[in-house]
Amino acid sequence: MIEAFPPQCYTRAMPAARKQYRRTRKTPLLLVWLLLAMAFPAGSQTVTKSPLDLDGRPADPFRLAGSKLVVFLFIRTDCPISNRYAPTIQELASRYGKQASFFLVYPIASETPEQIRKHLQDYSYHLPALRDPDLALARKSRVTITPEAAVFSADKRLLYHGRIDDWYIEFGRARRAPTTHELASTLTSAIAHKPVTTTDAPAVGCFIPGLT
Repeated sequence: MIEAFPPQCYTRAMPAARKQYRRTRKTPLLLVWLLLAMAFPAGSQTVTKSPLDLDGRPADPFRLAGSKLVVFLFIRTDCPISNRYAPTIQELASRYGKQASFFLVYPIASETPEQIRKHLQDYSYHLPALRDPDLALARKSRVTITPEAAVFSADKRLLYHGRIDDWYIEFGRARRAPTTHELASTLTSAIAHKPVTTTDAPAVGCFIPGLT
């Protein structure tokens, strides 16, 4: 242990001790600066992560879709409303699959690839699944709820974001059958190169944490 000399003891009579003390005091500071420089090199920037496939590799759904429309369905494994929409999502993907590429997006960072694979199996999904742990796709799609849809043109323009249809009036309260079909209407218009009349609609479901 190095004992610090009080200010009144720094006299001309002790130059060697004073020099040794200053050198020892500076050493930890220099070490800290060195470690910080190694951890954060000059010019480094925070890089936004891309969505990941279930093997942990970065994925580019727009490149995978080619010239097709891109449809993101944001879901989570533990959301009951998301799970009730599984047959509807599968039907829409089957109906519009030639003109649009559908992707399931899991925005909850704590959901592991193993949990997601089990979820896909449990609900008979046959669609590509992406993880969005840093919410890059959620923010790009302007969604806040699961289940919620986002439709992009091939050139990455957001055409629609919101509910799949109006089946749910509020959490825990649903109609016998939906009366409006916003996602299907959007796809029908976009495929026919017609204007999308409804560009957003409020969704009902489970909130996506971490967006605020």
